Amino acid sequence: MFSSLDISTSALVAHRVRMHVISQNLANASTTRNEAGELVPYQKRHVALQTDESVGSRGAVGVKVAEVEIDDSPPRYKWDPTNPDAIQQGPYQGYVAYPNIDMITEFTDALAVARAYEANLGAIEIAKDLAQQTLRILA
Repeated sequence: MFSSLDISTSALVAHRVRMHVISQNLANASTTRNEAGELVPYQKRHVALQTDESVGSRGAVGVKVAEVEIDDSPPRYKWDPTNPDAIQQGPYQGYVAYPNIDMITEFTDALAVARAYEANLGAIEIAKDLAQQTLRILA
């Protein structure tokens, strides 16, 4: 019974990390410079999950964050020669390089993560109610 709580808790932790990464992507959707001030747009992040065999018992497994991957897709370019962040030379002269982040995809992912988080909270509530009912029967 407690392994079900551990499994749901591992999923809650993983979904919290996923939501944090999505919020970082949304917050940096128009960031054209890196931390050093160079004209390098923010690169989107993805969370890679994997099973966590140390969580469950009797064949059940939890989940954990394997890594937060950096997307290496090229930036999207927008013509804006008056922008101070516009590229000054080369084939993209006059264009501004923005992160390749699709807001609709990020919002959809955030909604899916929120629903999965809620589902795991519901599973924890059910396990808690079952434990209470069992204790009532035994008492």
